[in-house]
Amino acid sequence: MEYLIYILIGINLITYLIFGIDKVKAKNKSWRIPEKTLFFLAFIGGSLGAIIGMTQFRHKTQKSDFKSIIYLIVFIQIALISFIGYQFFKQ
Repeated sequence: MEYLIYILIGINLITYLIFGIDKVKAKNKSWRIPEKTLFFLAFIGGSLGAIIGMTQFRHKTQKSDFKSIIYLIVFIQIALISFIGYQFFKQ
């Protein structure tokens, strides 16, 4: 369980940094990180890092479709964690 926490912290830090890097690339009109990569990072556990990165860097905040997908990922993760927690503590 302890390793899972460290892994999630790492994924969230990486996701946060990738959002920051993509913002810098957007300002410099440079090659961008694909949105599917940003979604993937959020999906594998970096959703908190994605939301903090979006907010702090003001990145992708005007794209309502992008924000909706990120928040859908968060909702799915919360539902999944709740279901697993319920099943675990039910016994």
